[in-house]
Amino acid sequence: MKMRTMAVCAGALLIVPVIQSQVSSGGGPAPSKVGIISMQSAILATAEGKQASAELQAQFAARSTELQNLQKQLEALQAKIQSPTLSEPERAKLQGDGDRLSRAYQRKQQYFQDDLNNAQQEIGGNIGRKLVDVINQYARENGYAVILDTSAQQTPVVYGAAQVDVTQAVAKLYDQGHPPKATAAPAKPAAPQTGTPPAPKP
Repeated sequence: MKMRTMAVCAGALLIVPVIQSQVSSGGGPAPSKVGIISMQSAILATAEGKQASAELQAQFAARSTELQNLQKQLEALQAKIQSPTLSEPERAKLQGDGDRLSRAYQRKQQYFQDDLNNAQQEIGGNIGRKLVDVINQYARENGYAVILDTSAQQTPVVYGAAQVDVTQAVAKLYDQGHPPKATAAPAKPAAPQTGTPPAPKP
């Protein structure tokens, strides 16, 4: 059983709802342009989204490594169990060890996936809510009547020309109003002690 990489997981951020029609309230002609956007891609294309993805990978890296090590231990146990030189008591013991390790692996993997999904949804929801306001602004300023989200699970879009895809333009506009926050520099590890220890007092 292979675990998905963090990069793939990080790309599964929350999909926000389809953008509603933008109708001009002024006395001029009603907007007529139709556009499409991939909210998923737009979130990850923003500087804030890239920073959040990197932080998410760092946050879950240790647990991901732990799961990979557990999986290797399980594979090593399975290989031992298949050895023809094992006695039946030894084989039974190894099978018991394998069952316990497998249950621990599955439990840790489920906790890992649940925590990761929650973190992804929090990031996607936070950026997505602000992104909707940016799309509204972009639509008003550029005469769009409708912008549809092609990454929605029930998207009505079956085809969209590249010329009407506003994903990158909206991501750039988002960055102008929502630059990523500076992250604190990681604390430097304490320098190892060198030299001889002080002589004990008499």
